[in-house]
Amino acid sequence: MSPDLLLPYDGIAPVFATPPLHCGRGSTVIGRTTLGAGAWIGADAVSRGDGHDIIAGDRLWLGPRATLHIAQDKYPCILGDHVTVGVNAVVHACTVGDDCVIEADCVILDGSVIEDGVLIEAGSVVYPRSTLAGGFAYAGAPAAPVRPLAPGELAERAARLRGSGDPASPAPAPASPAPEARDATVFVARTARLRGPVDLAPGASVLFACDLAAEGGPIVLGPNVNVQDNSVIRTTADGLVIERDTTLGHNVRVADGHIGARSLIGIGAVLAPGTVVGEDVLVAAGARTEPGQVLDSGWLWGGRPARPLAPLDADKREMMRRIVQQYAGYGRAYRKAQGTPPSAG
Repeated sequence: MSPDLLLPYDGIAPVFATPPLHCGRGSTVIGRTTLGAGAWIGADAVSRGDGHDIIAGDRLWLGPRATLHIAQDKYPCILGDHVTVGVNAVVHACTVGDDCVIEADCVILDGSVIEDGVLIEAGSVVYPRSTLAGGFAYAGAPAAPVRPLAPGELAERAARLRGSGDPASPAPAPASPAPEARDATVFVARTARLRGPVDLAPGASVLFACDLAAEGGPIVLGPNVNVQDNSVIRTTADGLVIERDTTLGHNVRVADGHIGARSLIGIGAVLAPGTVVGEDVLVAAGARTEPGQVLDSGWLWGGRPARPLAPLDADKREMMRRIVQQYAGYGRAYRKAQGTPPSAG
C-alpha cells in the first residue's frame, strides 16, 4: 500500500522499510522521508521531507490530518519506535523518543527534544528548544509536566488513539478556478481541496491536504500567499481576504475575516470568525483569537485568546520575509515535481 501522493524533492524519493500497513485518502509522503516497518498513515496525513530529513522508527501511527515537517537546512524531524501522533497534530523539526504519545491538536516546535515514554495531552504546545523528560504527562501552552505517568497509562493512551481508525476523507473536489485558468506561478497540491469561489493571485500556493471551502463566501489569496499543509479555511458569510506575502503555517484554521500583508500565522493557530489581522503581524503557534478580534499591525500576538506580546523587531521581520521567499520557492519546486510521481524507494 502506498500514500495517495508520493513525491521526490530535489531528486530524493521517500524510503519505506516495509510497505505501510495503511495509507488513508489524501495521505502524502515527500522527499527525504524514511519510515520504518509497519507504518500507519491516516487520511490527509503529510510527511514532508524537503530541505532536511524526516526519519521515523518502526510502528509509527500518524493520525488523520497530522503533519511531520522540518526546518530547512537547520533541524530534521526524528521519531523513535512506536510513536503515536494524534489527529491534526504537528511534529515540526524536533526529536521524539520511543514509545511517545502525542494527542490530537498538539504542536511540537523546532529544536525540541521529547525523551522516551512521554505523553503530550491534547491541544498542548511544546515551545521551541524545549526538553521534555520521560515518564511524565505534559499539558498546556507551553507544555508543562502535570503528573508522573501511571503504570500502563502510556500504552492505554496509544491503544485508544490507534483504535480510533481512519474516518473517510472527502473525495478531492475540482479546484476553483480550473487549473488551466490559473496563473503559471500558482501551485495547488494534488491532495488539496478547493470548493467555491477561491481566487489565487500570481505566486500563491496551497500545499498538501489543505481544505479551502468557500461556499459560504469568497476566499481571496493575494500574491505570494502560502497556505501550508493541512490548513483549513471555511467561510460562512463574509468570506476571507489574505493580503500579499503572507503565510499560514501548518494545520491553521481560519474562518471569515481579513489578514493583512506580510503576516505569518503560526502552526496550529485558530482564527475565529470575523478576526482582522493587521499588516506585519506574527501570530504565535497554537494561538487562538476570539470572534471579531482585531490584531494590530506590527506586533507578535500569542495566547488563548491572543494578546499582544511584543512589538516586532528587525530580526522577526527579517525572519518573516525569509519564510515568504522560502515557501514561494517550495511552490515552484512542487509544481514541477507533482507532474511525475516517483516509485517508492
